[in-house]
Amino acid sequence: MPDKKRPSGPPNSPNSNANPAPPRRPTWLTWIVRIVLWCLGLAAAGVVAVASIIAVALAVAYPNLPDVSDLSDYRPKLPLRVFSADGVLIGEFGEERRNMTPIATVPQVMKDAVLAAEDARFYSHGGLDYKGVMRAAIANLNRVKSQGASTISMQVARNVYLSSEKTFTRKIYEILLTFKLEHQLSKDQIFEIYLNQIYLGNRAYGFAAASEAYFGKPLQEITIAEAAMLAGLPKAPGANNPVSNPTRARARQLYVIDRMVEAGFITEAQAQTARAEQLHLRERNNPDRLHAEYVAEMARQLVYANYGDETYTSGLEVYTSINSADQAVAYQALRSGIMDYERKQIYRGPEKFIELPKDPQELDEAVDDALAEHPDNGDVLAAVVTSASPKEVVAVRGNGETIRIEGDGLRPARSGLSPKAQPKVRIQPGAVIRVARTAKDGWEITQLPEVEGAFVAMDPRDGAIKALVGGFDFGKNKFNHVTQAWRQPGSSFKPFIYSAALEKGFTPATVINDGPLFFDAGTTGGQPWEPKNYGGGFDGPMPMRRALAKSKNMVSIRILQSIGTHYAQDWITNFGFDREKHPAYLPMALGAGAVTPMQLAVGYSVFANGGYRVKPQLITRVTDYRGKVLVDAQPPLLNETMRAIPARNAFIMDSLLQEVARSGTAANAQRQLKRPDLYGKTGTTNDSLDAWFAGFQPTMTAIAWMGYDTPRSLGDRETGGGLSLPIWINFMQSALKGVQVAELAPPPGVVRVGGEWFFDDYAPGRGIESLGVEPTPATAPDPALGGLENAPVAPPREERNRILDMFRN
Repeated sequence: MPDKKRPSGPPNSPNSNANPAPPRRPTWLTWIVRIVLWCLGLAAAGVVAVASIIAVALAVAYPNLPDVSDLSDYRPKLPLRVFSADGVLIGEFGEERRNMTPIATVPQVMKDAVLAAEDARFYSHGGLDYKGVMRAAIANLNRVKSQGASTISMQVARNVYLSSEKTFTRKIYEILLTFKLEHQLSKDQIFEIYLNQIYLGNRAYGFAAASEAYFGKPLQEITIAEAAMLAGLPKAPGANNPVSNPTRARARQLYVIDRMVEAGFITEAQAQTARAEQLHLRERNNPDRLHAEYVAEMARQLVYANYGDETYTSGLEVYTSINSADQAVAYQALRSGIMDYERKQIYRGPEKFIELPKDPQELDEAVDDALAEHPDNGDVLAAVVTSASPKEVVAVRGNGETIRIEGDGLRPARSGLSPKAQPKVRIQPGAVIRVARTAKDGWEITQLPEVEGAFVAMDPRDGAIKALVGGFDFGKNKFNHVTQAWRQPGSSFKPFIYSAALEKGFTPATVINDGPLFFDAGTTGGQPWEPKNYGGGFDGPMPMRRALAKSKNMVSIRILQSIGTHYAQDWITNFGFDREKHPAYLPMALGAGAVTPMQLAVGYSVFANGGYRVKPQLITRVTDYRGKVLVDAQPPLLNETMRAIPARNAFIMDSLLQEVARSGTAANAQRQLKRPDLYGKTGTTNDSLDAWFAGFQPTMTAIAWMGYDTPRSLGDRETGGGLSLPIWINFMQSALKGVQVAELAPPPGVVRVGGEWFFDDYAPGRGIESLGVEPTPATAPDPALGGLENAPVAPPREERNRILDMFRN
């Protein structure tokens, strides 16, 4: 077979039959290959470099990370919390408002909402959620709404140990700390720290505190909608705050609800219900909350005296003897009494005047600005007048509500609606005024009072303080008038002089002359003095029982003359009064010394409990944040070591004080409360500077006071019976509801003769029968009175002085 013909030409020639050479790579492709290889090389080098950096970070930084083992016994800064006896929170003190809550007691709905919003895979990842990182990266690259990738563990590491600055170094430390946390703590421990540590706005740290701050309810009562609202706060507690930015807070809440559905925590039906739920935020000036600010401050001071600065960070919980129902009634009764007095005062005019813009939006802003400087004061609300006439005033409140005041609602401010009103008093458009609801659910114009008041109620059997209101409003005046105001007690002090007289032979049947008296400077030790009865008249001789019931000044002075001022000064110390506050002069008989309402409550409790002096008690128990009892202050039972006066003395004084409430200056007490076991005494000082009612039922002693901080007359016809007694009645009407009528059993040492009670050794014929009944010559002092009483010869008018200056406050 002939050979095939070989191609001619050189081997490498185009016509050669040898295998052809591969085609040459284009230059551009060569460069691409080289670039890819270079990139791969750089990437490998980068990986090595990153690995080296991480290795160095682990070798250098990790050993220097803070020790996180102490978080296994997590103790954040916890505020001092003050509670009533029945567990109502009445005060909180500390930089961070927090209520440490173990994870076992956090409701599942709250945990689910937080996990859905912040880290749904928390229990399955090891600290870093790589899927979450990729999801956030993709969302951010696609310019979808920016998403974060911080897990709950990372947030705990950052919030507890690191600053919030966004730097590469801080992020490395955050990751390393996260690994360390995950290694040393359980998932539940980390989650518990987060739930209690995270800041949620409004000074609230942790979800338990936020539930109280925003909704006024315990975390255990939270709903899905409320939990979703709170769970939306960690991302931006300021921007997502439902108080300051309800629109953004609502949007964030809906997002969290959707995430809860996606995570399988709730059903779509539950989500629909949650989306439709109307949330009720806690109002900062909620008039229905328990007002016990003065009590809380007293408790704070007492605790700080023992624990120092630790008071505000260690989570102490203080329980007081305050009964929340009694406290609420006392607060309202005092404010009502003060506002009733204020309605009778001359209208002092609006608090401010502003220009009213014509543009509606600008008008709203102007009203908001004005009322921000004049916030509501409980039920005394602020409003801006938009139109005014003698027949109608229209005003707008801070919440946008328009109110109309007409008829009797204008009466307290008639002078401000008169065409002749002075400019500073005139009610006109732009005036910032005060308004209040009326009993018929209408509106009336009012004003913030200048007068002050105080009320305290305690159990005379153990000294437990049940209610205490130190003034009209704590925010307006933090001075606690119950414990700090030294005021003249006026006639409310007379029972202590009468009590001293019983030990000297006086009896309720002793007849004493209610006739005029005059004392020259030599007798008083100061200026001449001609005392008067209220109203100016004299009723002549009367039994001591009637004299106290009618509060006759001349009788009290004659009694003090007889027993001696120094003896009386010693006797009143049995009730807890200070000797130096009651100098041994005759005006002491009329209450010209100085007491605090708390002192008066202690003094009247001696009568109420049968003669024992009890110490006022406010704090009953102190615990740490875990509930361990640190202080348990149980009051001692009444015993003879606490005896202040004889039981028979207390019994007869109770009989006399019961007469005051039955037929005397406090007769409205029994008339309105319709029970016989009421005892007390009105008190009105000289020139009506102070108005008192001090009284009790054997289970409750209560004191009401009203006056100006800088003493001035309350009014010519104002008395303790007209101003303070109604406050006392309003309180007792509630406090004694359901309390059985108490009948006092006569103790040994008393006898009843002719319908009157006597000490058995001062029965008729053995005690003092009468005093000052027979007229005494001007030059012949009555020996029975120790030579102190002169005949009632009136001096020149210019020499008269109702009370010594040294006894004025």
